[in-house]
Amino acid sequence: MRWLVLVVVAACNSGSATPKVEPTQPIAPAPSVTVPALASADTATGKQHYVKLCAPCHGDDLKGYKADHAPSLVNATFQESATDAFLTQAIVTGRPGTSMGAYGKAMGGPLDDAAVASLVRYIRSQGTPSLALANVTPGDAQRGAALYNEYCKTCHGDTAIRGEAIHLANPTFQKQATDAFLRYAIEKGRPGTKMQAFGAVMKPEQLDDLVAYVRSFGAGALVTSKLPPPTGNEPLVLNPKGRDPSFTPRENRFVSVDAVAKALADGRKMIIIDARPPSDWMHVHVKGAVSIPYHDPKRLDDVPLDVVTIAYCACPHHLSGIVVDELVKRGHKRAYVLDEGINAWHYKKYPVVAAPGVQPPAQDPMAGRAQ
Repeated sequence: MRWLVLVVVAACNSGSATPKVEPTQPIAPAPSVTVPALASADTATGKQHYVKLCAPCHGDDLKGYKADHAPSLVNATFQESATDAFLTQAIVTGRPGTSMGAYGKAMGGPLDDAAVASLVRYIRSQGTPSLALANVTPGDAQRGAALYNEYCKTCHGDTAIRGEAIHLANPTFQKQATDAFLRYAIEKGRPGTKMQAFGAVMKPEQLDDLVAYVRSFGAGALVTSKLPPPTGNEPLVLNPKGRDPSFTPRENRFVSVDAVAKALADGRKMIIIDARPPSDWMHVHVKGAVSIPYHDPKRLDDVPLDVVTIAYCACPHHLSGIVVDELVKRGHKRAYVLDEGINAWHYKKYPVVAAPGVQPPAQDPMAGRAQ
């Protein structure tokens, strides 16, 4: 489960020119998500959901960074600033365009309201109670732009390119994170990470200016349309009469998006598996890919062992790696991970099927790096 609650607002010196502040639209509210009472939720059940769905990326100890961009869910300043509603929304709706999938049943994911509540309660049980945050005084986005460029851009990127930390321009994040949440992260930092506490080095008005500039990223459209859910009967084999592709996998495991795209264009015979939750497949998927989620792999029993198979996710290696490992256990000899993942594939404008309004994600320079 990637970017369950992307919350680390890291800062690094970029040293480039002050970015232009574009006019923005008011931040629209996030889609309504029911927040069940947590008191009756079963923590033990929540732990089971966490281990199955979240630990592959956030780690068994909830401290994060087992996969790219997956933060700690028990960082004290995050837990202090994240409300139950924020956690619930992040789990239910995910972060489209990032590696954090939508796990709510209403979005096509595996968790109903009670399961989400149990997961939130389990995360809460491992960390710090949330605090009531003070309101934020409106700041000056133009002044904030200079601060952002100096301290934040290298790690957080901009609307076109993301960095190693949370992509602050993600439209869903912008709709769900409050000004108070952003300011608290900037002021208090994230202890144990690269994100320092800027409240010790900046004046209060500068913190407000930074929040105002981050909000200038928030004009992107929030896409709520979805493709029809997968039926489980989609054809497995693409180009069944074609020749086998001739890949040269890195470490005998990873095949680049460029190589797979060329093989598809050449009509090569293969299977492409989307290992993410079905909700992500319903947002956008590689053309011809079948949905076989890492958390529900039973259809892998139907995959022919003699057909080259590529699995992908957005991590970009962890969830697809689970599927590939399951295929190997079944005796498959040519099952590989799509090295850079679906977001790099979509960014390069290789063939996809996408819900209306879905646009390619920001470039991720970390995608495809050796792990």
